[in-house]
Amino acid sequence: MLRFLALSALLLSPLAASADDKAKTPAADKAGWKALFDGKSLDRWTPSKFFNPGKAEVKDGLLILGKGNPMTGVTYTAGDFPKLDYEVSLEAKKMEGNDFFATTTFPVGKSHCSLVVGGWGGRLVGLSSINGADASENETGRDKELKADQWYRIRIRVTKDRIVAWMDKEKVVDLEAEGRQISTRIECVVCHPFGLASYRTTSAIRDVKVRALTEAEKKSPAKEK
Repeated sequence: MLRFLALSALLLSPLAASADDKAKTPAADKAGWKALFDGKSLDRWTPSKFFNPGKAEVKDGLLILGKGNPMTGVTYTAGDFPKLDYEVSLEAKKMEGNDFFATTTFPVGKSHCSLVVGGWGGRLVGLSSINGADASENETGRDKELKADQWYRIRIRVTKDRIVAWMDKEKVVDLEAEGRQISTRIECVVCHPFGLASYRTTSAIRDVKVRALTEAEKKSPAKEK
């Protein structure tokens, strides 16, 4: 009898785990957005395995990336992040330091890319890497003033032939991706498939969410909204 109960528990435990995982996955809202960060814990996230990172923690409803030496980050681990035809959105601010504070690594089909936010001394925004070139060396890189202690809304749209990104209502990246070599710097591999990172900077992040694109959005150029 004991052996039967033990075997039953073993067989049922994967089903129970699957049910629990499903229960933890938030439902999408009316606009199709699904929250990735609950403001309470690092559930479905893990600290990225950078060398000598700062502390990644949840405080007052915010995801805090403490100042690392050099980098701190978190990686999404739920396994349900889309690879194409999606938008991801978040809000971030720089609290201390003067380098990137919300660099976002994301899938592009079978590849990955990073939107650098405030790199190379605090003002560079762009994609790393395109055809092997960093944001500081490719056509997506641009100079942008990024103030401390100011929230910025970051939104990235990915289709098979285009990567578009906005900060607040300003379009900061619009890259025709088809035929380009898309990759990340080696440091950001630990953030695959989706992750957030800072460099010698303390940052706060909130309202991280993702949604699938509609059929019309997949076919039309990305517009501000």
